[in-house]
Amino acid sequence: MGHKPTIAVAHLGCEKNRVDTEHMLGLLVKAGYGVDSNEDLADYVIVNTCSFIESAREESVRTLVELAEADKKIVITGCLAQHFKDDLLGELPEAIALVGTGDYHRIVEVIERAEAGERVKLVSAEPTYIADETVPRYRTTSEGVAYVRVAEGCNYRCAFCIIPHLRGDQRSRPIESIVAEAEQLAAEGVREIILISQITTNYGADIYGEPKLAELLRALGQVDVPWIRMHYAYPTGLTPAVIAAIQETPNVLPYLDLPLQHSHPDVLRAMNRPWQGRVNDGIIERIKTALPDAVMRTTFIVGFPGETEAHFQHLLQFVQRHQFDHVGVFTFSAEVGTPAYALPDPVPSRVMDERRQQIMLAQQEISFQRNQAEIGKTVDVLVEQENPTTGELIGRSARFAPDVDGLVYVKGEAALGQLTSVAIQAADTYDLFGSVVP
Repeated sequence: MGHKPTIAVAHLGCEKNRVDTEHMLGLLVKAGYGVDSNEDLADYVIVNTCSFIESAREESVRTLVELAEADKKIVITGCLAQHFKDDLLGELPEAIALVGTGDYHRIVEVIERAEAGERVKLVSAEPTYIADETVPRYRTTSEGVAYVRVAEGCNYRCAFCIIPHLRGDQRSRPIESIVAEAEQLAAEGVREIILISQITTNYGADIYGEPKLAELLRALGQVDVPWIRMHYAYPTGLTPAVIAAIQETPNVLPYLDLPLQHSHPDVLRAMNRPWQGRVNDGIIERIKTALPDAVMRTTFIVGFPGETEAHFQHLLQFVQRHQFDHVGVFTFSAEVGTPAYALPDPVPSRVMDERRQQIMLAQQEISFQRNQAEIGKTVDVLVEQENPTTGELIGRSARFAPDVDGLVYVKGEAALGQLTSVAIQAADTYDLFGSVVP
């Protein structure tokens, strides 16, 4: 057998994209290809791109151009490939292949065809694929944490969002498949599993006829993993059955990532999310009552076309009233192919930026108070890094999800990839500081 080329992967975008990257790496390793984290040493560089909003596209294009200037053989995969499937190969002569969001499982075939001199375009018009527990995977996260995709695609049609166009309609994996993958990861020493999809609270509706998140959480309660964290929980899907499953399943963290996007009914109606505007306050209060220790994260969009100062003040007061633990704020990005692209009454960029800043400043004070309340507590921390210079450990408590929330800086000795008890002694707006409990 001849020498096989070495392949590097440049990963951009969200954790859904990360899972695709990990499956591509797993398939390539299984097929005997060398995988190198150093793009300079690789024969091919797979760029798994993001195309969610303009800034993400700009980063993807910038990465592609830099690699092209370095004379690399580039394979473009992911959302940008799906989004601009008719243009990219023409605009980037250095790209030797284009692979859509529903075709990444054919990456070995793509490389083989490229090696034979073919310029490959493999982009299904309607993505339908979702990997299961039998597909090889080469994890790129820290050793103690793994993402598990429970579904792919989205049946909602929010006016600002291009994801259904890029990822297709929702397709869920069976509960048995997800549990089998979780058990594999537990056997590898994973201590935290993060469930992801576009709308995790709608999990199972497409294959079971109704959402089955409560049943999935209870099934994962039997897996030997201390932390099960859930991302993208739409508020309307947090039914009494789901809340009960969180209450009664010890390893399911009461961490709720609620992508609310706005608070004012008029804006939500324009966003094509009218169902949400009727229930925001009620659902949040119900969660607080049922899960008093719940950690709540959310994201908002400011500057949606037609958003008035009164609409914005409604949102600002909403943030101040509900005292979320973590908040992300995005300025509206007009995406070609979405209904919001052509809406009248655009909000000037300067006003959008000012509104974003106002909410972030209000939230900083809330986050600071939330973190201050942790001082004096002893909490479990998943230790993920060690500063080689100072020996200080860095990890996360159950309040913090990877990459989007804060960190816990820890003095003392503890094993990487394991949970350890830490006494919290100080806090700032985003992070906590403590020492290992002897």
